[in-house]
Order: sequence, then C-alpha cells, then structure tokens
Amino acid sequence: MTPKRPNGAGAFPNAVEPPAPKRLEKAKLYAALDLGTNSCRMLVAEPFGSQFKVVDSFSKSVQLGAGLESSGKLSRGSIQRTIQALRICQKKLKQHRVQKMRLVATEACRRARNSRDFIRQVKRETGLQLEIIQPEEEARLAVVSCGPLVNPDTETLLVVDIGGGSTELVWIDLTEVAPHLRSRAVMQLRRGFENGETSPFGARVVDWISVPLGVATLREQFDDVADDAARFALMSWFFEENLQEFTPYGTTHGQHRFQIIGTSGTVTTVAASHLGLRRYDRTKIDGLEMTTPQIDTVIQSYLTLGPNGRRHDPRIGKDRSTLIMSGAAILQALIRIWPTQRLSVADRGLREGLLYSQMSQDGVLRDRLKDG
Repeated sequence: MTPKRPNGAGAFPNAVEPPAPKRLEKAKLYAALDLGTNSCRMLVAEPFGSQFKVVDSFSKSVQLGAGLESSGKLSRGSIQRTIQALRICQKKLKQHRVQKMRLVATEACRRARNSRDFIRQVKRETGLQLEIIQPEEEARLAVVSCGPLVNPDTETLLVVDIGGGSTELVWIDLTEVAPHLRSRAVMQLRRGFENGETSPFGARVVDWISVPLGVATLREQFDDVADDAARFALMSWFFEENLQEFTPYGTTHGQHRFQIIGTSGTVTTVAASHLGLRRYDRTKIDGLEMTTPQIDTVIQSYLTLGPNGRRHDPRIGKDRSTLIMSGAAILQALIRIWPTQRLSVADRGLREGLLYSQMSQDGVLRDRLKDG
C-alpha cells in the first residue's frame, strides 16, 4: 500500500481571494458535510465577523468503510447506515433552508469499487449530491481550518489530519512571512509547490502526503492480532514504515520554531484524557498545546487500561474506544519521528475548512487581521 503524493503541479486547487466584506441584509446559511470512512458529520453555520457561528450540527458513526480492506467494496449494511444518516442531514438542510453547501466524501469512496453506484443511490434516495474529493483537496481544507491556531513565532509547521481511512500530513515553511501574518497566510494557501510558488503572504508548502491508513483502516489491518500491546506496537511500526520516504527536511526540522497542529478525534480524545475531562468541553480542547512526554503518558495509560478499561473510560467514550489505539499508534509514530514540545490540538477539520472556503469566496467574512 503506497502513500499517495502529488505530481508537483497544482497540488492545491486555486482559492478565490476574498473581496471586500459585504453587509448582508439577512444572514445566509452555509453547510458543510464530511462523509468519511467511519463518520458522517455536518455543520450548518452563518458568518460571524472573521469566523462563523454554528447554527446546527450532526455527527454519526456510520462505519461506511467497514470491510472495505478485504472486499474492496462498500457493504450493503454500511450503505444503508450511511443513507439513514444522510436522510437526517437532508431534513436539517431543508429545515434551515440552506442554499450554499458543499457535501464531500473522502477515502472510503475514493477506494471503493462501487462508490459511483453509492453516490447515485444517495442522490436517488436523499436528493443530496455528494462530491468525492481528492487527497490534495482534503489536505488543503484541513490546513485552512487550522490557520487560526498557527502561532506567530512558528517558522516550520506540520499539519496532521488523522481520518478514518487516511492520514494527511502537510509541511509548510513560514520563514518568509511576517509573524503577525502567519495565521492568515496559512488560511490563504492556494496551491502546492508548482515551481516553488507560495501563498499571497509568502507561506510555502514544502511537501505533503496522504497515507491510506486511518483509524479504521489501520485497525482492520491488524484485527487478527489478539494481544493488545503487540497489536498497538505493530500498528505504530506499520504506519511509520509508510512514512519512510517522506522527509521534507531530512533529519532536522528546526524544532525551536516548529509547531505541529493535529486535527482528529484521536488528538482531541488524547487531549481530553490529558486534562482528565469526564465530559468533553471543546472550549478547553481547541488550541490546547501538549508536549511529546504528555502525549506518551496518555497513550501508556490507554495500554494499561486494556480494551475493557478503555471501553468504560468516560474520557474516551464507547464510540471512540474501538478506534483510539489505532489513532494513538499513528500519533505515537508521528511524534517519534518528529518530537515536539508544542503539538496544538485542533477541534476542527474538513467541515470547518469547507465553511471557511465557501464564506471566503462569497466575501462574507470580516478581515480582523489588518496590516500592522
């Protein structure tokens, strides 16, 4: 299973530079739906200053990619679960009279032999038109969503999006960007590294990769290993093996001004466990910074708990308990390769990137980052 890499030109699609903000007579609602390998998630939001305000949301574990590794197809049961969830999304979109929306599907639909038939069935039964996006678009949108979390002193940035079926990593060079513009520069990234092209503010994508291993697909690879600790070690080793050729900076990456931003259910769950939260609180998680030793401590505590202990741990939750160790294996491999004293936790991702992109194109977000 070979990681996917772009062939240089046009790795990131063009983004529209936002014009002057418009004053809307009536707030226009936007929607973003992310159908992944494991979950179906949607946000309905309205512009709010330089950000947006969530009006409604939906999240459901549908396990669309269950059995995909062995069969190469989406199963009948997975399709039915997913369509039931999409019917709920369709009702919410109709209830809120949403006009502007982008509804995307990712790795499971990219890989399944019957994905086109599935897309047609969804359209027929729900009226929703799903768009299967490529890894580079998924990576770009994840980066855009994390822009507000970039620290002014960061010169080298790694954005990691651990999904259900794939994991995207994007290295960004910010050394040519003024510190007060670094967050904005990341949010305005247009494309990859065609002839060394940069964003309008000087941010440069050094390299990126999409590894076709996420929390669901990696777990399926080692389902036959009975021992919990051995399975975890094998998953972490296997993921690291898939990164052997991904060395944008060789063996060094300037740790002094290096920042990793991690966006996924794995990273937010590890953060919640680190804080000892028995009830998830996004305001305490989004933007939290963790060190490599703190992450290792949480992962070791998961191993000590074992499968049954993790299932009953309120910090993890029953839905996440079956996937947390494959996600933790990916996270451990990353911080083993690139140790950091500053991993920023992002409770945001593809949906937020879709919303920012749509609103930026319409020019409805106020720019809070004035020159100087």
